Amino acid sequence: MKFDTIIVGGGLAGLLCGIRLSKEGQRCVVISAGQSALHFSSGSFDLLNALPDGTPVRNPLAEVEELIRQQPLHPYPKLGKEKFGELTVLTRELLLEAGIAVKGEEKANHYRVTPMGNLKPTWLTLKDLLACESDSHLPWKKIAIFNVLGFLDFYTQFIADEFRKMGTESSIHSFNFPVLECIRKNPTEMRSTNIARLFDKQENLEELIRLLETESGEAEAIILPAIVGLGQDDVVEQLQEKVGKTICLLPTLPPSVPGIHTQQQLRKYFQHLGGVYMLGDTVLRAEKEGRKVVRVYSYNHGDIPFVGKNVVLATGSFFSQGLIATSERIYEPVFDLDVSFSKDREQWYNLDLFAAQPYQTFGVKTDDSFRAMYRGQAFENLYVAGAVLEGFNAMKEGCGAGVSVLSALSVAERILSK
Repeated sequence: MKFDTIIVGGGLAGLLCGIRLSKEGQRCVVISAGQSALHFSSGSFDLLNALPDGTPVRNPLAEVEELIRQQPLHPYPKLGKEKFGELTVLTRELLLEAGIAVKGEEKANHYRVTPMGNLKPTWLTLKDLLACESDSHLPWKKIAIFNVLGFLDFYTQFIADEFRKMGTESSIHSFNFPVLECIRKNPTEMRSTNIARLFDKQENLEELIRLLETESGEAEAIILPAIVGLGQDDVVEQLQEKVGKTICLLPTLPPSVPGIHTQQQLRKYFQHLGGVYMLGDTVLRAEKEGRKVVRVYSYNHGDIPFVGKNVVLATGSFFSQGLIATSERIYEPVFDLDVSFSKDREQWYNLDLFAAQPYQTFGVKTDDSFRAMYRGQAFENLYVAGAVLEGFNAMKEGCGAGVSVLSALSVAERILSK
């Protein structure tokens, strides 16, 4: 099977790289083992929330030079400030083309509301989710929080308590519909994705509309858990138009309806552009000739190789087994690439649970063009993008999505320039 580019990994980095290449006429295949980190997404994309020294960042575009100074191994220095800014704009454009509407921009972080009701800085947020410009208060004085009776992944009282600290009073409402009984019989089935599938049916959505109209009272806005919009794009618009009030969704604990919908939209757009998406397959090994990858073999296709002019590794970090840790070492399982990590295992972690954990900066080494390093030399046609890269702490720096999308688009541009 011959392609221009083979992309290993079907998450945010792999799909955006594939979309960018496919738009320019390349024949691409994405090989995806299964769920990506998007299935656990908050519905927001972080670009840069804090510098490595802990200094909060309000304007990522203005602070990227300081990040480069503090952490030269971070993926952003390989872009440079100018390319960093260009690719953030391109990211928003590609998301919009894929049918993913977002709010936010790279010159000023805004604040998303977490599943616990706290405010966290971020770069882009899906348009239907609750976010605000202030780091201390919401734009309403009185809101109504609705939740499905028995849905345990949405903590209404915690959220109301946090909102009260910000000067917003909340009324809490639980509701139940007969159609929900089919999943209520088994507590393990009462999950956001299962509920969302029920509300993809218009008759159930109409019943929800009648409930919100009746019970929201004098509230200025209505907050719902993110349990709608799995298979539809305009659910919140429908609700707002018919109820006549601002309605916002709040992320729940995983699985993430907004994250899954985002992945579905990206995959759909990639395939619309002519890309081939192979779900449920795992790349096992590759054949190399000199400093080139010439063939890639997967579990499902046995001895039938994937052949491509270029290969992109976007398998994610430990979470998705893009990196594997043993008691002695950390390695990359597909190509056995060079990985940065401390030889002393006690240096992998910090006993303070809330401190920066060193292992989170471990990852695959690349040159300045994101070409993978193997035994100290760069491959000519194997590139690396996303969470598997070395040199950044996605949690403490708030840059995980930014690294994924910007490295992926940079890799695509380098491939196209060839």
